[in-house]
Amino acid sequence: MTVRPTHTLFPHTPVPALPREGMIGVIAPAGPAALDTDKAIAWMRARGYALRIFPGVYEQDGYLAGSDDVRLNDLHAAFADCEVDAIICLRGGYGTPRLLDRIDFELLQNNAKPFIGYSDITALHLAISRYAGFVTFHGPLLNADLLGDKQKPTEASFFNMLRGQVKAGSVLTHPVAYPLTTIEPGIAHGRLLGGNLAMIAATMGTPYEMDAEGVILFIEDINEPLYRIDRLLTQLRLAGTLGKLRGVLVGDVAGVDTVALGRLLKQTFEPLRIPVLSGWRSGHCDPNLTLPMGALVRLDAGSKELVLEQDVVVKA
Repeated sequence: MTVRPTHTLFPHTPVPALPREGMIGVIAPAGPAALDTDKAIAWMRARGYALRIFPGVYEQDGYLAGSDDVRLNDLHAAFADCEVDAIICLRGGYGTPRLLDRIDFELLQNNAKPFIGYSDITALHLAISRYAGFVTFHGPLLNADLLGDKQKPTEASFFNMLRGQVKAGSVLTHPVAYPLTTIEPGIAHGRLLGGNLAMIAATMGTPYEMDAEGVILFIEDINEPLYRIDRLLTQLRLAGTLGKLRGVLVGDVAGVDTVALGRLLKQTFEPLRIPVLSGWRSGHCDPNLTLPMGALVRLDAGSKELVLEQDVVVKA
């Protein structure tokens, strides 16, 4: 089965590629974490990059990395800084939804650049997709992933995507050590969007919820037992979101039995007759592969392939 477009999907705008010897900005728009600054600088320097660490990275306000004002100012400053070539988030946790109604999306759109993170950062991916329209990247966090000694595909996927080595027509590489599972076969073309399932559901009913029309939904999560995954998917079904999708790519759902998860996915998506592929190593897992949010892709669930159908970065 092939799910064909029902309307024209315009590609999200690609962002400038991360140049060699570029500058990577670090912000903490969600939760706090202790950063080993010397280790971070040395790690990036060894790979040819400089770091610019914004003030909120060193702050803590309870479960937040600094006040809302501090975290919002860092987000705006990192995008506005013409010397910063890409922005990576320190960690997830919680906090990004508190910023959404205060973000200057015109500033972000006028200074588009690679923006990377996952987990709570999903709220920013969804909002940028909806109100700024450029590609962002569901990819590693600085502390937990790049400095956390995760497997080599984490780093390779991150840099290959941002440097422009993965081009339109490329089959996205997935490590053979982690087999994928076809839940529902078929081929779908659409815009890849999503992230953390709980955060996708949390934005429903707000101006920042995902525009699901024509989307290939990517989902991942952690610390959610199976019945709560069921509840989150049921919420999206009852809201009409799942009925608009062209396909589904399921990432890591940490802590949930894969056989039981497969049954739930089958029950949820079989009636929709759309392709569903499960087991993609992106999210709270090792390795954690980078995915381009907002990009046009082709999902072939039967052949277990995800193909990029547009360039997501452009070289100067």
